[in-house]
Amino acid sequence: MSSPEPRWLDQAAGPIVRPYTLTRGRTRPRGEPIDLIAVIEATDAQVRVRLRLSPEHRRLLVLCRQPVALADLASEMDLPVDVVRVLLDDLRDERLVRVLEPTPSGRRPDEFVLRKLLHGLHAL
Repeated sequence: MSSPEPRWLDQAAGPIVRPYTLTRGRTRPRGEPIDLIAVIEATDAQVRVRLRLSPEHRRLLVLCRQPVALADLASEMDLPVDVVRVLLDDLRDERLVRVLEPTPSGRRPDEFVLRKLLHGLHAL
Protein backbone atom coordinates (compact mmCIF):
# COMPACT_ATOMS: atom_id res chain seq x y z
CA MET A 1 0.00 0.00 0.00
CA SER A 2 1.46 3.34 -1.01
CA SER A 3 1.61 6.21 1.44
CA PRO A 4 -1.18 8.74 0.99
CA GLU A 5 -0.32 12.15 -0.41
CA PRO A 6 0.08 14.84 2.24
CA ARG A 7 -3.12 16.82 2.70
CA TRP A 8 -1.33 20.13 3.13
CA LEU A 9 1.51 21.07 0.90
CA ASP A 10 3.68 24.06 1.68
CA GLN A 11 2.29 25.90 -1.33
CA ALA A 12 -1.31 25.28 -0.22
CA ALA A 13 -0.63 26.15 3.41
CA GLY A 14 1.14 29.42 2.61
CA PRO A 15 -1.97 31.58 2.29
CA ILE A 16 -3.42 30.05 5.48
CA VAL A 17 -0.36 30.63 7.62
CA ARG A 18 0.71 33.98 6.19
CA PRO A 19 -2.07 36.26 7.51
CA TYR A 20 -1.66 34.82 10.99
CA THR A 21 2.04 35.55 10.95
CA LEU A 22 1.56 39.05 9.50
CA THR A 23 -0.53 40.07 12.48
CA ARG A 24 1.68 38.26 15.01
CA GLY A 25 -1.26 36.09 15.94
CA ARG A 26 -3.73 38.91 16.57
CA THR A 27 -7.17 38.62 15.05
CA ARG A 28 -8.55 42.00 16.10
CA PRO A 29 -7.25 45.54 16.40
CA ARG A 30 -6.31 46.64 19.93
CA GLY A 31 -7.94 50.04 19.47
CA GLU A 32 -11.26 51.11 18.06
CA PRO A 33 -12.49 48.91 15.21
CA ILE A 34 -12.02 50.35 11.74
CA ASP A 35 -15.13 50.50 9.56
CA LEU A 36 -14.95 48.87 6.14
CA ILE A 37 -15.65 52.18 4.40
CA ALA A 38 -13.45 54.29 6.69
CA VAL A 39 -10.90 56.39 4.83
CA ILE A 40 -7.28 55.98 5.84
CA GLU A 41 -4.54 58.51 5.18
CA ALA A 42 -0.89 58.70 6.14
CA THR A 43 0.15 61.43 8.54
CA ASP A 44 3.29 63.52 8.29
CA ALA A 45 4.80 61.73 11.29
CA GLN A 46 8.26 60.29 10.81
CA VAL A 47 8.83 56.58 11.38
CA ARG A 48 10.90 56.18 14.52
CA VAL A 49 14.32 54.72 13.87
CA ARG A 50 13.80 51.91 16.37
CA LEU A 51 10.39 50.96 15.01
CA ARG A 52 10.62 47.86 12.85
CA LEU A 53 7.88 47.89 10.24
CA SER A 54 7.10 44.84 8.17
CA PRO A 55 7.05 45.11 4.38
CA GLU A 56 3.24 45.02 4.57
CA HIS A 57 3.19 47.96 7.00
CA ARG A 58 5.48 49.90 4.67
CA ARG A 59 3.33 49.11 1.64
CA LEU A 60 0.24 50.30 3.50
CA LEU A 61 1.98 53.58 4.28
CA VAL A 62 2.78 54.05 0.61
CA LEU A 63 -0.81 53.26 -0.41
CA CYS A 64 -2.16 55.69 2.21
CA ARG A 65 -0.28 58.71 0.86
CA GLN A 66 -3.60 59.57 -0.74
CA PRO A 67 -6.77 58.96 1.31
CA VAL A 68 -8.13 55.50 0.55
CA ALA A 69 -10.92 53.30 1.94
CA LEU A 70 -10.11 50.23 4.02
CA ALA A 71 -11.91 48.00 1.52
CA ASP A 72 -9.74 49.32 -1.31
CA LEU A 73 -6.58 48.80 0.74
CA ALA A 74 -7.48 45.18 1.43
CA SER A 75 -8.10 44.64 -2.26
CA GLU A 76 -4.85 46.31 -3.28
CA MET A 77 -2.85 44.38 -0.67
CA ASP A 78 -4.59 41.10 -1.62
CA LEU A 79 -5.09 40.35 2.06
CA PRO A 80 -8.19 39.65 4.14
CA VAL A 81 -9.87 42.79 5.48
CA ASP A 82 -9.35 41.76 9.11
CA VAL A 83 -5.61 41.35 8.55
CA VAL A 84 -5.41 44.84 7.04
CA ARG A 85 -7.42 46.18 10.00
CA VAL A 86 -4.84 44.79 12.43
CA LEU A 87 -1.91 46.15 10.39
CA LEU A 88 -3.56 49.58 10.18
CA ASP A 89 -4.17 49.48 13.92
CA ASP A 90 -0.42 49.06 14.41
CA LEU A 91 0.22 52.10 12.21
CA ARG A 92 -2.51 54.09 13.96
CA ASP A 93 -0.92 53.30 17.35
CA GLU A 94 2.32 54.81 16.06
CA ARG A 95 0.39 57.82 14.68
CA LEU A 96 1.58 57.04 11.16
CA VAL A 97 -1.96 56.94 9.76
CA ARG A 98 -5.25 58.53 10.70
CA VAL A 99 -8.63 56.91 10.30
CA LEU A 100 -11.47 59.09 9.05
CA GLU A 101 -14.67 57.33 10.03
CA PRO A 102 -17.74 57.79 7.83
CA THR A 103 -20.24 60.28 9.18
CA PRO A 104 -23.78 59.14 9.66
CA SER A 105 -25.89 60.31 6.78
CA GLY A 106 -28.93 60.91 8.93
CA ARG A 107 -32.44 60.73 7.62
CA ARG A 108 -32.87 61.06 3.89
CA PRO A 109 -35.14 63.90 2.74
CA ASP A 110 -38.62 63.00 1.66
CA GLU A 111 -39.18 62.68 -2.11
CA PHE A 112 -41.99 65.26 -1.87
CA VAL A 113 -39.59 67.82 -0.42
CA LEU A 114 -37.03 67.15 -3.16
CA ARG A 115 -39.66 67.54 -5.88
CA LYS A 116 -40.86 70.80 -4.35
CA LEU A 117 -37.27 72.07 -4.21
CA LEU A 118 -36.72 71.09 -7.85
CA HIS A 119 -39.94 72.83 -8.87
CA GLY A 120 -38.81 75.98 -7.01
CA LEU A 121 -35.44 75.92 -8.76
CA HIS A 122 -37.11 75.59 -12.15
CA ALA A 123 -39.31 78.59 -11.30
CA LEU A 124 -36.22 80.77 -10.80
